[in-house]
Amino acid sequence: MRILLVEDDLPLAEALVSLLVSSGYAVDCVHDGEGARTLAAAEQFDLVILDLNLPHLDGLAVLRAMRTTGNQAAVMILTARGAAEDRVRGLDLGADDYMAKPFDIREFEARVRSLLRRQAGLRSATVSLGPVTLDLTTRQFSAFGQDLDLPPRERALLELLLTRAGRVVGKEAIVQSLTSLEDMLSDNAIEQYISRLRRRLAPFGLSLRTVRGIGYLLEKPSDPA
Repeated sequence: MRILLVEDDLPLAEALVSLLVSSGYAVDCVHDGEGARTLAAAEQFDLVILDLNLPHLDGLAVLRAMRTTGNQAAVMILTARGAAEDRVRGLDLGADDYMAKPFDIREFEARVRSLLRRQAGLRSATVSLGPVTLDLTTRQFSAFGQDLDLPPRERALLELLLTRAGRVVGKEAIVQSLTSLEDMLSDNAIEQYISRLRRRLAPFGLSLRTVRGIGYLLEKPSDPA
């Protein structure tokens, strides 16, 4: 999942980026409204976390520009402006959530997870394929009741594939979801991650197929008749 953080308080921005990256998200961060509007228009994000009191362009103007151009990324407003009229205006302009500063970090993380589940079209807190289950609240994988420990990049890739199980996921979608602008993910690197996941999933009866020229398909083959 890819997140754009728009925050002009540099220490807070640094802390939130560190928190989100440690949770396995790909994060880009900008510190002014004009940069946010430009990046949101040029790149694809699952979630935008948006301050309102920004240099150069107010956060509400950024939100308005996003929705006017059809950008459907989930938006969480995170701001010191907690008055009811500010909340109403932000939600009416198309924000999906509104959180006032100061805030509890556990609640922030829970709201991020909730918005990303909703953005992915997932209603349940768990996603399963065969014996492999992803708890979307803790973002922990398990199989046959035992935790599956995966490196961060493999975990993020499996989350993407599992939440789209039965559908082909293209390389472009993988790059968009797993990397920020500062990251590099070559075709060869993707193939290596896919190969590792394929070996990890084989004992659980799951197939990770390469659909040549298109992408990858995670599925549980039907048992023979």
